[in-house]
Amino acid sequence: MSGQTHTDPNARAVVGAHDLPEGVSVPEVSPIARDGKRRSPAEEARTLVASTTSGTLATLSDDGTPWASLVTFGVMEDGSPVLCLSTLAEHARNLERNRQASLMVADPNHTGEVLAGGRVTLAGRVRRSDEHPDEQSAREAHLEAVPSAAMYADFNDFSFWILDVERARWVGGYGRMDTALAPDYATAEPDPVEPQALDAVTHLNEDHADALLIMAKAFGAHPEASEASCVRADRYGLDLELETPEGTRATRVSFAERVNAPGGLRAATVDLARRAREALQPA
Repeated sequence: MSGQTHTDPNARAVVGAHDLPEGVSVPEVSPIARDGKRRSPAEEARTLVASTTSGTLATLSDDGTPWASLVTFGVMEDGSPVLCLSTLAEHARNLERNRQASLMVADPNHTGEVLAGGRVTLAGRVRRSDEHPDEQSAREAHLEAVPSAAMYADFNDFSFWILDVERARWVGGYGRMDTALAPDYATAEPDPVEPQALDAVTHLNEDHADALLIMAKAFGAHPEASEASCVRADRYGLDLELETPEGTRATRVSFAERVNAPGGLRAATVDLARRAREALQPA
């Protein structure tokens, strides 16, 4: 695949102009997988940012040197990260001189190959909370996410800083990436089922592999599949990995409706399995 770039607008997949590391592959995505509804880049970014309270802040030192620091943050309603920083730290002094910054957040639940995990970089400009029209909400957002900050937040050398996101670059692992601009990022919402998704995937693979295979046969454009496992689950559906006579394939099966509550993933999956069985019944 070297020298070629492929972008799939629904799968949000990009295979860049370079070879993948040895032993790493991006499974073929079937037409149904492309057509299946999935999270937008803005939703992916908001979901990742909501999944943790720490990240890497990038600022510019007075001599132009990029400076990376580990920080904690909370999130305002529009997805703006709120930091609590001390002027004893170089990054806070950097922000006083130059308001440009970015924050990189990595998926805290990912295990295995590091670069196969999800991450997002939020780029923009910062302002102190006293420069924001809703200073109290910024403070509350940080303290809700990082309760321990209450011990030092009112010290004279600490201030709350808000990153106004101008663009978000989401990477979902090898071959999955896209960019979201400020309006889309601000109006998107974190996926409410994300906290339960990992346990749901494990449960489906351990106890309901037969149902996953029925879903793949009915809605995954691979009626010849012999095995199916779930790779990811979100509010819109499931990503499946299939074993077929042609080898390993990937597909997407969608829920009938978007899941809008944290506890709705199980019911949506049960409904998907029911519809798949009905679809395979002889006419």
